[in-house]
Amino acid sequence: MSRYPRYKRHRSLWLPPWEAVWCQVIGEDGTWGLGMTSHGRPVAALIEEHLGPRLIGEEALALEKIWDMMFRLTKPYGSMGLASYAISAIDLALWDLKGKLLGKPVYALLGGPQKERIFCYATGNDVDWYLELGFQAVKLACPYGPADGLWGLEENERLVARTREQVGEQVEVMLDCWMAFDVEYAVRLAERLRPYRLKWLEECLIPEDLEAHWELRRRLPWQTLATGEHWYTPFPFAFACRHRVVDILQPDIAWCGGLTACLKIAHLAEAAGLSVILHGGGNTPYGQHFTYAMPVSPWCEFFIASPPGVPLEEVMPLPGVPVPRDGWLVPSDAPGFGLEIPEEWLVPF
Repeated sequence: MSRYPRYKRHRSLWLPPWEAVWCQVIGEDGTWGLGMTSHGRPVAALIEEHLGPRLIGEEALALEKIWDMMFRLTKPYGSMGLASYAISAIDLALWDLKGKLLGKPVYALLGGPQKERIFCYATGNDVDWYLELGFQAVKLACPYGPADGLWGLEENERLVARTREQVGEQVEVMLDCWMAFDVEYAVRLAERLRPYRLKWLEECLIPEDLEAHWELRRRLPWQTLATGEHWYTPFPFAFACRHRVVDILQPDIAWCGGLTACLKIAHLAEAAGLSVILHGGGNTPYGQHFTYAMPVSPWCEFFIASPPGVPLEEVMPLPGVPVPRDGWLVPSDAPGFGLEIPEEWLVPF
């Protein structure tokens, strides 16, 4: 929407006003699990009025079957987009329930820790603060796009050049373009930024235009490319693996179909020699447990929305969920995803 002056200043001017949605799944013995996703009332309606009633009475541990049922149940209106958010919330709640029923953290259900701790990078533009917190990799939000012409290209380059000078040579720098470019602009910007050694260029293109991703890969064979936070279900990721259009897949575990979908994506990526770095993976227990267990997932993103100077422990809204220390993180070892949310907090949407 940055091409439209009325909405250009900030995405909050045009994003829908829907809040987060939580889903509670209750086993027959009263044990319950929690999943979380986005987009408010429309997603809650899909869970309450369609998916939920069809799943009551199913075997709670048959997660592959239930995921397949949800994927097929949503076919009349499409399994991508809002339906994928609803599927994600239910799937994550079921994994949380499974961990509680078996008395194990979810990462143990996935085979146990693959790494001793998780390397996290910070997302945002308050780079001095991230360095003070101990992060050794930062991802910037790209402020300008095609509508800003040559001036915008120069300003983007100034931001990256300033950041590289600020962090030195021992800190990785990435750039998030949030679906704002076309192929031509992405190529021109990448060529200007090549001297600053970006770790990756992220989500340059409209996610539905898979052919454009193919063309961008052809035009930029030397640049590490990442995308996927707005791809839903494993199928776009299968295309990306098959044609090697990117180097790093970035599903959002609370959007793309939950942990079950992310496991499918991880196995596709591993077979194709690609990496999986979840969108916002460090900000939720769901992403933390996935990353801790998966060999194909070397890093974790931690988005910092709070102002500089506020300790991360004070802004994490979910009790029981750890935050990075000096750029590293270890998930909770409590059963399920380790959320410490009391049942009295749970009220109907």
